[in-house]
Amino acid sequence: MANILLFGAGAVGAVYVYNFMQAGANVTAICRSNYEAVKKDGFTMRSIRFGNVHYIPNVVRTAAEAASQGISWDYIVVCSKCMPGSVPSLGEIIKPAVGPKTAIVLIQNGINIETEIAAMYPSNPLLSCVVYLPTTQTSPGVIDYGASQNETLNRLEIGTYPTSAAQVHKDVAEHLAHLVKKGGGNADVFDDIQPRRWGKLVVNAAWNPISALSLSSDADFLRSSPGAVDLVRNVMLEIVAIAKAMGIQGVDEALAETHLDRHRARTVGKEPSMLTDVRENRPFEVEAIVGNAVRLAKEHGVKVPLLDAIYALAKGLYESGLRSRQDAVKEGVV
Repeated sequence: MANILLFGAGAVGAVYVYNFMQAGANVTAICRSNYEAVKKDGFTMRSIRFGNVHYIPNVVRTAAEAASQGISWDYIVVCSKCMPGSVPSLGEIIKPAVGPKTAIVLIQNGINIETEIAAMYPSNPLLSCVVYLPTTQTSPGVIDYGASQNETLNRLEIGTYPTSAAQVHKDVAEHLAHLVKKGGGNADVFDDIQPRRWGKLVVNAAWNPISALSLSSDADFLRSSPGAVDLVRNVMLEIVAIAKAMGIQGVDEALAETHLDRHRARTVGKEPSMLTDVRENRPFEVEAIVGNAVRLAKEHGVKVPLLDAIYALAKGLYESGLRSRQDAVKEGVV
């Protein structure tokens, strides 16, 4: 039986808690904002793929509390938002539970997000994953996984970091995919996960900040002005240019156009996670999704004026939200 510690049991994490429990794994969830609700009542999930289910995992607040159980964790699966440079770092947060053979699994958005963990845990298997899962947490512990959108999309793309990792690490990736599939999900292992990350970034680096800054769904933004389509396309093409400069295969103009056509075909818009975070005044993944791309562009001599502008604006919005949350704490509102 695999021992799995899942950090960040929000919308995505809660689905994988259920997935791994269905696979027969011993699962403990580190919950944060939803801890009280999940500790008391467990999770309730509305889903077309899995049905409407109620499940109660073992729940803790911290990795230290999980470590105190005396379990040797085979996997620490990270489903939290990716916040590079945060204090304390992700590596420091999970450190009490990391054993010498624990595989660290990053099911997170963004690009170039693996380096901090790789530097801190150079001998541990490190799996970098791209996830496609239409899920939201409508209230603490209550998950809508595709039910309201009539969707069953479930895809996890897995690869080792670095690509040249030892075969034993690649075997760990295959075992993780086996567990996901055994529990009712879909998973594939790739020799090189980075083209998959960049392929998703073509969408994320355009739609997440544009929707957040305009407070619009994708369909609403595309209808908002004559220049909207070209703006989205050109941001996508800047991501393509960075990927090409870095030698990433399969990320090209045709891929960008395919993604754009899918969004243009929608009559009912979708709101990406960054827009939801802005509406609810929560931290959002500006560095992982946009900032890291801008820094890689500079490193490789690629001009990205639109991404530069979007990053500056999104970073300003991020800092504004941070100040408002700090002020609320000082005033005793939170």
